[in-house]
Amino acid sequence: MSKKSKLSSLDAFARPDEEVRIRTKMGGIITISCILTTLYLLSWEWSKFREVISKPQLVVDRDHSSKLELNLDISFPNVPCDFINLDIMDDSGDLQLDVLEYGFTKTRLDPDGKVLETDDFDMYKQDGAPSTDPNYCGPCYGSIDQSKNDEVEASERVCCQTCEDVRKAYVKAGWAFYDGKGIEQCEQEGYVKKINSHLNEGCRVAGSASLNRIQGNIHFAPGKSFQTVRGHFHDQSLYERNPQLNFNHIIHHFSFGKEIPTKLASRHSKNIVNPLDGRSVAPERDTHLHQFSYYTKIVPTRFEYLNKAVVDTAQFSATYHDRPLRGGADDDHPNTFHFRSGIPGVFFFFDASPIKVINKEYISGSWSSFFLNCITSIGGVLAVGSMLDRLMYKAQRSFLGKKSQ
Repeated sequence: MSKKSKLSSLDAFARPDEEVRIRTKMGGIITISCILTTLYLLSWEWSKFREVISKPQLVVDRDHSSKLELNLDISFPNVPCDFINLDIMDDSGDLQLDVLEYGFTKTRLDPDGKVLETDDFDMYKQDGAPSTDPNYCGPCYGSIDQSKNDEVEASERVCCQTCEDVRKAYVKAGWAFYDGKGIEQCEQEGYVKKINSHLNEGCRVAGSASLNRIQGNIHFAPGKSFQTVRGHFHDQSLYERNPQLNFNHIIHHFSFGKEIPTKLASRHSKNIVNPLDGRSVAPERDTHLHQFSYYTKIVPTRFEYLNKAVVDTAQFSATYHDRPLRGGADDDHPNTFHFRSGIPGVFFFFDASPIKVINKEYISGSWSSFFLNCITSIGGVLAVGSMLDRLMYKAQRSFLGKKSQ
């Protein structure tokens, strides 16, 4: 019996007898409030425990040998698909010519922007048929020396059998090709008629290409491109002859890296925005001989998800500049002067950062911290509720005592 008395003296949770407890309406209100507050705090702790967070980490990019994907969708309301050419150049010396012929679609647009035709477009596709005469040797119109054709066998003769052969010969000679008018091969194949019937159309270009992770540029320019020892050139002859044409444009989509699948997209990856999407450039001034330039800084980015999925993509920033190719003073800034040089078109200059951002998802809390926070929340609510109950009870007794006097 004495042992029981000693243990009872150590009881830190002493309770009054049920008969001496006083229950009040205010105490009931405080109790209900404590229960609701506790349930709210516990639900909040549960949602916080289940929350997936992503903490960015900066590392040196060691994947410079891998390719970077380019995705674009751009409309040119005032340039027909026949004229547009896309080339990719970088500082490694790699040069990708006529990129639009591989993996891109070109959609012809009428002057109102309505779709006319979607095709893997080739401006030199034959509408007619070249000559089928086995003895036919097409003229190159002086672009290639054919003076010795009569002295050699038929298999060794230098000939331009198709419109494309003549065009390539003109490019090699550095001559302007224009629309091929007067060239019998082009007339016979229907190229001249087709190219002139499309002069008042627009074009929408969409597709993907691969880039090296170094500095370079992507450019849309008029006419077929060619590379010589003197540099990179485009046959702008027909474009320059038609002053109504210009490279005003609408960027529907422009991004680097792989697209994040919808099923993997989280609120963290959705924070990536493509700053050029939806941009429309259509100055009121004449932009026939005008160059539009975008300077982009690419930051490789990786997302590592809880389900072990990994997506390598990229973020980028961009600044814009445009200038007339005629040279002279700037229309908006008289103190700024431009050189008389360059190619009309839209240029995207890119440079890849040596730093990669890795966003790895993980659950922020642990079971031990969750239970500890729950106990702390319950204890805190009970302590505050008990204090409020005592204060309210004393205030009520004091108020009733004064009223009875």
